[in-house]
Amino acid sequence: MKYARLFKIFILSILNYYSVNLLAVEIPTGYRTDHYRAPTPSSVPNATTLNTRELQTLLAQESVTLIDVMAATYRPETAFFDGEWLLNEPHTTIKGAVWLPNVGYGTLDSLQNRYFQHYLTRLTNGNPQHPIVFYCILDCWMAWNAAKRAATELTYQRVYWYRDGMDGWEAAKLPTMEVQPLPIRFD
Repeated sequence: MKYARLFKIFILSILNYYSVNLLAVEIPTGYRTDHYRAPTPSSVPNATTLNTRELQTLLAQESVTLIDVMAATYRPETAFFDGEWLLNEPHTTIKGAVWLPNVGYGTLDSLQNRYFQHYLTRLTNGNPQHPIVFYCILDCWMAWNAAKRAATELTYQRVYWYRDGMDGWEAAKLPTMEVQPLPIRFD
């Protein structure tokens, strides 16, 4: 089973590297609100889709904000720990990225929405032209949703979606790091 998943990641990474899309998935009018781990469209409205090679080029050319949107369980007692997330295991991401869990859900509650907008403003210094790359893992709608929300609702101008996500990055043996999610604080 493990080898089958690795083989799938390898094949999909190669196809994405060469911008080949064998499965045409329609772009929804809204956001994906369930079954987040499923084939995704090839693009996000008002955003640019990147493969691993293109992301490496972008990172080499300019300062980019990388945002990992992988989900994490939010527990109400987080409020008692100064907004720090209470995690059960470490999380690995692209070196230099920040982790904003749960901002890719199809529907954000008021706390998640405030969390997302607060950190986008902070990470971009309020500059809607600052390049932002959203990612998760391969076949993950959460990164697609977050990129669409930033590009259409929040009107950021240079939004990128790294469709291959951590699966593609790790398959290319590129640098990673363990990361903690940004706290749910608004100071």
